[in-house]
Amino acid sequence: MPDSLFPKHILIAGASGMVGSHLLEICQQSEDVDTIFILSRKPSNLQHAKTKEIIVDDFLNYDKVIPMMEKIDVVFFCVGVYTGAVDRDTFRTITIDYPVELAKAVYKHSPASKFILLSGAGADRTEKSKVMFAKDKGIAENKLFEIYGNHFHSARPGYIYPVIKRKEPNFSYTFFRMLYPIIKLLGKKYSITSLELAKAMFAIGMNKQEQTVFENEEMTKIAG
Repeated sequence: MPDSLFPKHILIAGASGMVGSHLLEICQQSEDVDTIFILSRKPSNLQHAKTKEIIVDDFLNYDKVIPMMEKIDVVFFCVGVYTGAVDRDTFRTITIDYPVELAKAVYKHSPASKFILLSGAGADRTEKSKVMFAKDKGIAENKLFEIYGNHFHSARPGYIYPVIKRKEPNFSYTFFRMLYPIIKLLGKKYSITSLELAKAMFAIGMNKQEQTVFENEEMTKIAG
């Protein structure tokens, strides 16, 4: 059950993505959600009574858009970039700076809010990993925890199987999609569907949580 009797105001960054799109639909269907703000670079044709689209020119600066929002209860950050799709500096900016700057802005505006990050398995909070993805996700988690404390929660999925067929970003993702039946047999530690992940993140955001990090197996159980 949700941890509040009052309808919640939700903010989603990355609502058009593989996981964020499911999360948006779940929020729209939930009676416990009153208003959904989505951050977009360009206007979309999305029309829904609960949903308000906020156009963001700069994902490192929210001074103009935060005042347009009501109090925020939960932030779901689902923006990401595939390893190898951009240069090193851009990857770091998207993975670390984007969520951190949003967290700072929302926390200033709504200090009682919660922040849920779509992170990844292997995120290294020692910040010593030689793997770019693991190190940068770990840095992001640390910085967000500094801002939100126990109101920050990290979702660390393994392989995410897209339930809606899409054009895979590169060969490795095509390969993993082909191998999914085998990966699934290995157990709940290693894979989760995009819909299951969205359901788990929604439940984490809407309910009181003692822990801050949720690994793949825990999220498959939460998703049911």
